[in-house]
Amino acid sequence: MIPESELILNLDGSVYHLNLRPEQLADLVLTVGDPERVGQISQHFDKIEHKVSKREFVTHTGQYKGKRISVVSTGVGTDNIDIVLNELDALVNIDLEARRQRSTLRSLTIIRIGTTGALHADTPLNEFVVSAFAIGMDGLLHYYPLDNNADEYMFQHEFMEQVGREVQFPIRPYFVQADQELLAQVGEDMLRGATLTNAGFYAPQGRSIRAGLAESGLMDAFRKFEYRQLRVSNLEMETAGIYGLSRILGHRALSCSVVLANRETKEFSSTPAEAVNRLIETVLDRVSRL
Repeated sequence: MIPESELILNLDGSVYHLNLRPEQLADLVLTVGDPERVGQISQHFDKIEHKVSKREFVTHTGQYKGKRISVVSTGVGTDNIDIVLNELDALVNIDLEARRQRSTLRSLTIIRIGTTGALHADTPLNEFVVSAFAIGMDGLLHYYPLDNNADEYMFQHEFMEQVGREVQFPIRPYFVQADQELLAQVGEDMLRGATLTNAGFYAPQGRSIRAGLAESGLMDAFRKFEYRQLRVSNLEMETAGIYGLSRILGHRALSCSVVLANRETKEFSSTPAEAVNRLIETVLDRVSRL
């Protein structure tokens, strides 16, 4: 039996942070960082069944072309991903009344719709990027027992050989692949890359305003990496946590992002809202066929 202090429930039986009950969650979950983006997605639904919000966590569940979908905002960072992924899993795999794991486990399909910064000058603004690999520079998965597969071990070896020779990492990276079926079905024609998930927006992503950088060569070292025609394509703050916890908990995950900033050319999209909406419509159309 799971103690009350370890899995906290609200008075109505909903999970503590997301404020959701099991019947309010679909098996297909789209995650976004920005709570306002939840409504941007659900406005495309044919009908909305549930609207729930608490803190930065907003959920809309409804129907799109016959597919039941939940859209959940995570807020920014893998600290929030830790909360969201564990509570989503609890909703489908824990009997919340008995406080025990269910005998039959369910697997969620979790797809992130996000924004990102590109590392390379030849990546156009407003391009769609799908994360074939995620490189965690945030530390979350060091608290969990993550078992890597052979491809991830090879990727890790090459990354540490190429990049680790040039710079000293502020934290030990971890490496997780996307779900391969989702990568092919949803990310079919998107730019494939390895995504860096960082612990912050400024110095952890190589931005220096006034505070400076402890390791100034990180971004240049990342740009040089290439393995089997895969580059470190972009930076953001959630994907590696989603991939790692999904793997551990038995769910399928994919992260799709639209490039709003190019970190090498120092440019920012002049049409960010339009670019995000194109990604939303593209992902919705493709997940409706899963």
